[in-house]
Amino acid sequence: MNDDGSKVSDEADKGLGGLAPGRLQLPSMLVLVAPDSFGDSLSATEAAAAIATGWTRSRPGDRFMIAPQSDGGPGFIEVLAAQLGETRRLRVSGPLGTPVEAAWVFDGGSKTAYLECAQACGLALLEGPPTPETALAASSRGVGQLIAEALRAGARRIVVGLGGSACTDGGRGMVDELGGLEAAREQLARVELIAASDVEYPLLGPWGAARVFAPQKGADTPAVAALEVRLEAWALELEDAAGRDVSGEPGAGAAGGIGAALFALGGRCESGAAIIAERTHLAENLAVAELIVTGEGQFDEQSLHGKVVGSLADAARPLGIPVVVLAGQVSLDKSASRLAGIMAALSIAEYAGSVRLAQADAANQLMGLASVVAERLGNSGAAGYR
Repeated sequence: MNDDGSKVSDEADKGLGGLAPGRLQLPSMLVLVAPDSFGDSLSATEAAAAIATGWTRSRPGDRFMIAPQSDGGPGFIEVLAAQLGETRRLRVSGPLGTPVEAAWVFDGGSKTAYLECAQACGLALLEGPPTPETALAASSRGVGQLIAEALRAGARRIVVGLGGSACTDGGRGMVDELGGLEAAREQLARVELIAASDVEYPLLGPWGAARVFAPQKGADTPAVAALEVRLEAWALELEDAAGRDVSGEPGAGAAGGIGAALFALGGRCESGAAIIAERTHLAENLAVAELIVTGEGQFDEQSLHGKVVGSLADAARPLGIPVVVLAGQVSLDKSASRLAGIMAALSIAEYAGSVRLAQADAANQLMGLASVVAERLGNSGAAGYR
């Protein structure tokens, strides 16, 4: 039992998921704190603050570089706003039509607009838990309204962060809001359009938007089948407009298929994590960091394929920097984590004793877990891992 009343599982207490006590050797080190958001529980900024605060309780001599990250999903705008400074807001149609206030960022110097689909059609904007009915009804219309506003502001480059959407409409609502495929392509013909995503899935099929992601948005088996049929018909329209089959391109299935629609409008896919890494000067931080502490809501196999945690591990491995992952839940086995260059992956749910408490009291539980991990390291640094 910890001081705050939470529990650490036996396995975790015997080395915190493989992190043995006292394995590092320096009394002070420079720690890069670079988490993604923890779903609806914590933004990346809130998670970074909780990690640093908890860590300091046990290792007050360590120094920190705080660099919240995003792969294009929820938190994309918040992280960018901290770097670029100019946040704008627009009342748009939410996923079910109810107006919501969406934040976006405009960099006047480069005439670049940064948008986040989760701000307009995110799961967190549903008026209750997702259901088969909401999965079928949810629309990307608000994303189209954000794009139209960016064009009115004079944007010459539009970056759309994809992820965390409630819809599986293939971006049809977005396109309709822009006047249809032909009109939207004409409006965006002289604009550099970028889909910021690290999802590599296509629009259709067993690895497509409906079958992989729609169940996470409330869709049951009949709803998934209905969504797939709708996407198949829409894919033909996108192909006619683009002159190529965009549905099979990597990233087409991102954000319920919004990726495919952006490709048909002349856009291309870029890594959301890489865009954020550039804006947060991650390369400079990695050059001097002695330990990386990152995290996300669910640490699983997908985490290693372009997500924030996987991207950080890939960057840290050739530099010999140890990586610790603090996640809401951990389902990736230790051997896969180690192969990815991750020293240890710890679960807030295990630390808290339940998923319910981990979600309801996320900041305090993450703070406590970070403190315990730091304590396990003892008077340590990263020299032994170079």
